[in-house]
Amino acid sequence: MNELIGQREARVAIVGLGYVGLPLALTVCEAGFPATGFDLNADRVAMINAGARTISYLPEDRVQDAVSRGFSASADMARLAEADVIVICVPSPLSPAREPDLGYVIRATETIAERLRPGQLVVLESTVWPGATATVVKPILERRGLRAGEEFFLAFSPEREDPGNAIFTTRTIPKIVGADDLRSRDLADRFYAQIVARTVPVSSLATAEAVKLIENSFRMVNIAFVNEMKAALEAMGVDIWEVVQAAATKPFGYMPFYPGPGIGGDCIPVSPAYLAARARDVGAETPLVDLARVSTAEAPDLIAGRVAGELARYGGVAVKDARVLILGIAYKKDVEDTRESPALAILLRLEEMGATCDYHDPYFPVMPPTRDHPSLAGRASVALTAAKLASYDAVLVATDHSAVDYALLAAEARLILDTRNAFAARGIGADKARIVKI
Repeated sequence: MNELIGQREARVAIVGLGYVGLPLALTVCEAGFPATGFDLNADRVAMINAGARTISYLPEDRVQDAVSRGFSASADMARLAEADVIVICVPSPLSPAREPDLGYVIRATETIAERLRPGQLVVLESTVWPGATATVVKPILERRGLRAGEEFFLAFSPEREDPGNAIFTTRTIPKIVGADDLRSRDLADRFYAQIVARTVPVSSLATAEAVKLIENSFRMVNIAFVNEMKAALEAMGVDIWEVVQAAATKPFGYMPFYPGPGIGGDCIPVSPAYLAARARDVGAETPLVDLARVSTAEAPDLIAGRVAGELARYGGVAVKDARVLILGIAYKKDVEDTRESPALAILLRLEEMGATCDYHDPYFPVMPPTRDHPSLAGRASVALTAAKLASYDAVLVATDHSAVDYALLAAEARLILDTRNAFAARGIGADKARIVKI
């Protein structure tokens, strides 16, 4: 196996072709390995094999180029037996009770276990709590008698994708690699060293698992902090955006975080929950993380309340009688990803308060089915025209996509409530009292 990896002849299978698995699969292919991606979504498999760009921020020809190099996608899990290296990149979301849900990881592992053969290297990249690879994944893989570290090899390497980031990519982001035996770690490290700029080996599976949780818990705590500072400084008549931008000039001891309507995606809302749950299991406490989780979870409700207040203050309209346009339903700018999106939570909360809500998002002509808010599926994005904008009592900027005509909004909308500093950042509408940062 070591020689196959070194010569880039090891056959690589990536299980899960979403926002983590597909960029990884393409990077593996571009590094010269024979690679196959596996996904249960037959439509996605067909689109990838046709060379279609299934993730909008990928370069237009990247999938087609990989297909021309021999990359393919498949829904036939029996073919996993052909692979020398298997990387698991399936979701590990939260349950409806906001607790860790390893269902996808367990099912993927069971599928691999049915085909596992001696000599294979299995790497988990999905977010899990420290100890999960050893106590959940490993026993499933060993059910048929093969032993990890001896007859097959098992490692953990947390994904660090930042969707839409053109600077830090799968190839350039350092890769953490951990295992509980030296042979597994060395094989995994050698594999990733062929496809990324830098690997960072750590001492165990649990250490590697904890790295991801610490990274994202750090981000969530700081987002909760800056949102708290926004409310406090606003009460003092101070602009938090200007304060953060000025503070960011300090070359040490400070890292800028910016306020917003809440957190989204499958990383920042999820990792702290996995960390806190595991801490409780072992009798530890994470009060700071727990408080930040509550604070960020409440952010969409607070924004909805601010919308109601500003409608009454600037427009003289009660929220129950208001028409509100939500600008952007993705969880972050310039991606087609609604997982855990605070925009959707705000939309639903405003409707519960009696408002009539529409949305505009260039990435979602039609609202897709979502894991968190399935009732919204099928709604259509409205066009941004002067006549349409004039029909709304307020426009709420929830996600500041680049492909939006902010000058048109500033000129035509009755009231703009900006959670992202989108207008000031573009030098638009500083003289307009009806553009309000919230």
